[in-house]
Amino acid sequence: MTAGRCACEAELDGPSARHAPKPPAFVYAMGQLDFRFPDLGVEKELAQVMNRTETARMTDREALSEVLNQPENRYLTRQLCYVLTIQGMDTYLLVPRDPADFALLADAIRPSHQADAVDVVIGVRGGIAPPSHCGGLQLPVVTVDQLYSATIPYLVQAIDRPASMDTEHFEKAAGDLLRMVMNVSGNVGVSDEHRALTHLMVRYSAIYRKTFERFMDDYSLASIDVRRSNLGGSRRIMDVVFTYASRTTDEVEKYFVPVDVTYLFPFRTAPLGRFYDHG
Repeated sequence: MTAGRCACEAELDGPSARHAPKPPAFVYAMGQLDFRFPDLGVEKELAQVMNRTETARMTDREALSEVLNQPENRYLTRQLCYVLTIQGMDTYLLVPRDPADFALLADAIRPSHQADAVDVVIGVRGGIAPPSHCGGLQLPVVTVDQLYSATIPYLVQAIDRPASMDTEHFEKAAGDLLRMVMNVSGNVGVSDEHRALTHLMVRYSAIYRKTFERFMDDYSLASIDVRRSNLGGSRRIMDVVFTYASRTTDEVEKYFVPVDVTYLFPFRTAPLGRFYDHG
């Protein structure tokens, strides 16, 4: 047994393994998009353009948004550095795969700060930006394949709410759940676990309906766990497990959704169902 194991390790550590290309580091992250000036020249150019633009009664951020979204000023959108902040920390520098998508990044710069704003970035993480790239801001660069922006209330309102459920309480429960996921420690949307969880939160409304149903039956959402599925084989399938605990008894209920994260765009392999621990 020992010899066989050692031979296997030797094979894995051979030249072909050492030179095998690394799989791409897919990113599926939620945060807030902002910008930075790469140098003083771009900052001064933007200031001159704003001086020539009618921005009376606008805040600084409103004026900035107005200027960047004028077609004749699109050249400036290609000069700015776009940063995704997660839990208040600068996390990624964003570069669109298609240069035409610089407009999407510029559009995500909101007229004013919105605490409930959500930007979802799907792409591939590369290396650390060199000091000369963005005024010395050295962050991992993410090549963006898709970006969409909304507010938490907008995402919640888009959820398919059953007619029998009270609107106010449903939206509050759904908003709390989404904020809980956004605040998961260390969730920068790179690991298989975090990509699966983020995908469900912005694409699968059944999670919110189930959470609301359990709240109405006096259950609390005790935890959200993500683990590698035993049924995935060569594919990377993650089971996202939601645990609800009764507020009045010791009863616990678990539900899960399997998510395939093998590719850039994750997808569910089955609907939400009951989860049973097999010890």
